[in-house]
Amino acid sequence: MDAVFDFAPSTDAAPRKSGGRDRVETWLEVQRDQLPLWLPVAFGTGAAAWFALPSPGAWTGWLVAMAALVAAALAFPLGGRARRALLVAGLAGGLGLAGAWWRAESVAAPVLARPVVATFTGKVVDVEVQAAKDRYRVTLLPLGMPTLPPKVRVTIDTADAPPGMAEGDTLSLRARLVGPPNASIPGGYDFSRTAWFLRLGATGKAMGKVERIAAAPGSSPFRARLTAHIRDQVPGSAGGIAAAFATGDRGGIATEDEEAMRASGLTHLLSVSGLHITAVVGAAMFLALRLLALSPWLALRLPLVAISAGVGALAGIGYTLLTGAEVPTIRSCVAAVLIVIGIMLGRQAFTLRLVATGALVVLLLWPEAVVGPSFQLSFAAITSIVALHEWGVMQRLTSPRDEGPVMKLGRGLVSLLATGVVVEAALAPIALYHFHKQGLFGALANIVAIPLTTFVTMPLEAMALIFDAVGLGAPFWWLTGLSLDLLLWIARTVAGWPGAVAALPSVPVGAFAGMIYGGLWLMLWKGRVRTLGLVPFAAGAIWALATPPPDLLVTGDGMHLAVRGDDGRLATLRSRAGDYVRSVMSERFGDLGELDDLDTLSGAVCSDDVCRLDLTRGGRVWRIVATRSRYLLPGASFRNECAAADIVVSDRRLPPWCTPKWLKADRVFLAKTGGLAVTLAGAKVETVADGEGEHPWVVARRGAR
Repeated sequence: MDAVFDFAPSTDAAPRKSGGRDRVETWLEVQRDQLPLWLPVAFGTGAAAWFALPSPGAWTGWLVAMAALVAAALAFPLGGRARRALLVAGLAGGLGLAGAWWRAESVAAPVLARPVVATFTGKVVDVEVQAAKDRYRVTLLPLGMPTLPPKVRVTIDTADAPPGMAEGDTLSLRARLVGPPNASIPGGYDFSRTAWFLRLGATGKAMGKVERIAAAPGSSPFRARLTAHIRDQVPGSAGGIAAAFATGDRGGIATEDEEAMRASGLTHLLSVSGLHITAVVGAAMFLALRLLALSPWLALRLPLVAISAGVGALAGIGYTLLTGAEVPTIRSCVAAVLIVIGIMLGRQAFTLRLVATGALVVLLLWPEAVVGPSFQLSFAAITSIVALHEWGVMQRLTSPRDEGPVMKLGRGLVSLLATGVVVEAALAPIALYHFHKQGLFGALANIVAIPLTTFVTMPLEAMALIFDAVGLGAPFWWLTGLSLDLLLWIARTVAGWPGAVAALPSVPVGAFAGMIYGGLWLMLWKGRVRTLGLVPFAAGAIWALATPPPDLLVTGDGMHLAVRGDDGRLATLRSRAGDYVRSVMSERFGDLGELDDLDTLSGAVCSDDVCRLDLTRGGRVWRIVATRSRYLLPGASFRNECAAADIVVSDRRLPPWCTPKWLKADRVFLAKTGGLAVTLAGAKVETVADGEGEHPWVVARRGAR
């Protein structure tokens, strides 16, 4: 990226006049080393714009705007940095959107039109063991079934699965399949977008026993065998975490323990990324250097540091492939390889430029990653860490000096705590935007958890696997289990502290963008100008904090309704609503408490078939009526209920004579809008369809229907 911006001092053919343009050129000259860091930001902005803008017309408008930016750049003096910066920004912004658009069209695959129960034969292409949930998640290619999409994902209970099921097997099964679901409520997780880029056309659950028609040739994949071996050695969630460290498979971690890791700020340890790659590459380099140095002949004749660095790079690449090559792992592997090259060339090992290069590589290959939490969390964390440690104050704090062990330990702890606080601040907007909640004490938990994982757990697990080759790994597995039990104890303890988790009902896109770009400005520039990034960051944070929760949530199928009562309690229409529905609803309300039954709210009158609730908002009383059974309702009385209600919600098609005063959210209406978030005081209705636009997965779903 150096050549893009030409780091040599710029020279213009003609003398420049003093003024605003001259001051900009002078400032850009000072910041010349930082300019390449904005290349992946510009490209990522273009890719994100494709997802944010609603239609081909808007996407074309963005390309025209980027072309106009390129044209505007040509008005600047030849050879000036402003000219080059605007030119590159316009080109990168346009290529980012074009890349995302092309990628979405290139992965197009059929989507199931409507729910079906089908008996079919399929070839297994991926098996995810979810031991904590006693099930498998299997991706299949249906054979000889033109009515089904070419790729489906099915959940199979462990009791119904054939023993030793593995990639390459051919299975016969009966399953209920549906098209990939979109978000159930506004701000929820849109799996249909994720499925589109995975080329999944349907998901579902197996019904009854699954038969293996043909076994895969050879043995099961090494990754699957290694995962099973680790879980056999270390039981429970500890074994699931151990498997996650070695193979990236998190299926063995109990739901409550994974939630505790998230609430305590330790969930990043479960995703193989920079910490794990660094440990593997560093250990491989250290061992290779020590072993090679045992030979005086080699030590005198060969560049052992460069050779050991190459061994470390190969170990990092192998570890990346073993753990499934997820986005954070690829980013970390790219950075590790670049660091190794830097070591070989005698350059500074780890800089923001390496992080930017890794981000650009990922975005070029998978532009859709820019809107996913994995990419955002991974790069926000590593960018904030590197930016902090490139800051002069931090460098003075961590620089080597002649001092006693107590002072050295104290400075290390202060550095680790400062790093944790900065990382938590960088990750909080992303976590709150995607998950509506964020742990607050992660900085404290990580002071112990990161050294424990890096210097105790992972080396012990590596030793256990090595000594398993000669049947002597049991003591190391026992110690590994103890260290992981300690890690889980830290997570559960911190997650249980009062106020450990902050929750917000929603983060508006504008507020999120303000915090993200404010944070990037703060991290990527140098000098006092970087502090200007605090302005959009603070503005976005205030906007997010000031956004009120909705009063009413309705899922896209009309089955589930949740309200906030006049006393502040949350309640759901159906007492048998599942844990997933309840958690999605409570998180969208920005309240992590339990949902009560609607019957228990003041102002609610319910029967087995219908509920009526009066809520006071904005100085008036709103009446809500919702059905909760499929039985026929008495026509005359229900007609009166409809006429008196402001809002009627139902999962069925309501008759034309049901005419509430404001909103009739029945099956016909919800089929067009998707789920609803209703704010009564301002008579505001937010729908899932509002944010979907005309993206390919939306068009495919609507066209299939």
